This record gives sequence, C-alpha cells and structure tokens, in this order.
Amino acid sequence: MSQLKTKHLLGIKNLTPEEIQLIFETADNFKDVLNRPIKKVPSLRDVTVANVFFENSTRTRLSFELAEKRLSADVINFSSASSSVKKGETLLDTVNNILAMKVDMVVMRHSSPGAPNFLAKHIDANIINAGDGTHEHPTQALLDTFSIREKLGDVAGKKVVIVGDILHSRVALSNIFALQKLGAEVMVCGPATLLPKYIGDLGVKVELDIRKALEWCDVANVLRIQLERQKMRYFPSLREYSLYYGINKQLLQSLNKEIVIMHPGPINRGVEITSDVADSEHSIILDQVENGVAVRMAVLYLLAGKKA
Repeated sequence: MSQLKTKHLLGIKNLTPEEIQLIFETADNFKDVLNRPIKKVPSLRDVTVANVFFENSTRTRLSFELAEKRLSADVINFSSASSSVKKGETLLDTVNNILAMKVDMVVMRHSSPGAPNFLAKHIDANIINAGDGTHEHPTQALLDTFSIREKLGDVAGKKVVIVGDILHSRVALSNIFALQKLGAEVMVCGPATLLPKYIGDLGVKVELDIRKALEWCDVANVLRIQLERQKMRYFPSLREYSLYYGINKQLLQSLNKEIVIMHPGPINRGVEITSDVADSEHSIILDQVENGVAVRMAVLYLLAGKKA
C-alpha cells in the first residue's frame, strides 16, 4: 500500500490497519530525517497549512507546526482567542476566510465533537482533526501506538491498559480504536464515575482496581484528570483519586514484572502519576513527544499527496 484511501484524517475509526501501518512506515523514514544534522525536507514546499485551534493547546499545536516546518510547508497559525470568532463569526465563515488565502490543508482543534467532519463536507482542503471535544484525537493515538511498536517491537498481542479519566478523554477513544485495529488487547481502568456507560460495547476489558490492571498489562497509558471538562464532581478530591488510582514508584516495584508507562501530557504530577515514575526508566513519555513530530510529518505528507 502506497497511499491513504482518504483525503482527510478525521478519526482512527475511519482508517484501516494497512493505512495505519503505512503511516508508521512513513514516520520511520521521517524519524531518520529528524536525527540528521539538517532536519528539513522539501516535501511540502508548495503547500500552505493553516493550524486552526478553537481550543487551547501547546504540545499538539507546536508538534504540528514543527512537523509542517520540517516538511518546508508555509504555515498560518490561527487562534480563536484573538479572532473574529469572539465577535460571533461562524466556524464555516472563519475557515472559508482562511481558505480564501489559498490554504491547502487545515489542522483543526475544536470543542464540538464532529466539527472536523462537518468542515470536511463543506470545504475542499485536506482536514486533519487535532482533537474534537471528547470524541477523537487521531494523531495522538497514532503516536502512542507508534511508540509502543518502537519500544516493544510490535503492537499485536500486547496488553495495554488506559488509566484515568476515560469519560472526558478523546485520547482514550482514538487509542482504543488504533490498538484494536493493530491486534492489541485493551483494558480501561479508573473510578466507575469516570468510565462511560458504553465502554464495554467497544470490546475492552473494564477494571476498577489499579493494581490488578497493572498486573495484567504490558503497557499503561495514564491519562490526565480533565478538570476543565468536568461540569460536576466525579470523585471526592484529587488527593483521594491519587490514593486509589495514582501510579507511584512503590506500586510499580511491587509488581512481579516491568511495564511501560506512557502519558499523552500534560502531566498532573503527584495526581495520576508521580515524578519518580514519569522520569523513570519505565517511562517513554519523552519518546512520545519526539515521535509525535515524525508521525504528524507522515500524516501531512501522505494527505498532501491525496488531493482528489
């Protein structure tokens, strides 16, 4: 397989396992480029990419921007905080105005689930979903699964537990889809109040005991408690959450095996994970950050070749 079947990346749900593998193989090549003294290639030299972020983001936006610049694309950054959206301009008007500047690709983050899908039906540019509400975050799932493949050699047959605030996480849903498509077993673990009612329908195991979950898994992907999305209290206090679901060095050392620790960031140190775990030899958190640029370069490159 040499190209993606779609001109957009709206979610992992729409990708085939073969397309995911193609993205990974392309990312392998770009990772080699990133380790060279000259880290730029001219692959997207005639392409203009607009990063349109209607929600705050630091890591994802910077990762995309760096990926675009490494590919020699022209980059426009748009933030709704300093735009006419504040004056009541609609999503479609905003993006059409950006497209009038002859933009070829739009990387978009939005608080409304389905916003990138809506856009893809109405405009001609390639759309990459950089996170839509609590729905999907496909490039994060791709870089997470790519990092597991890099660390353990393969994703198939591996046991991965996703720990924490599953209810408010777009990362969790995309990761579940990606891991299952590549043949991994998936478990979710967290307080019952932070697990969606439909979660069992996705074919994942559900575990409320963190120790049992860690004893089962090869990889633990630890999610941030998303207080900014929580409209009510889902647990008594952060201290209590940390006591029952926080991962610390003592807990890891009490397991009868070594496991890989991941976190999509930003980390609430001392809540879902302690510093001595985040910075330990078990952790591949910084590898995830590095791999994010290579994976996003791969996605941009493959979609740019798909103009039909």
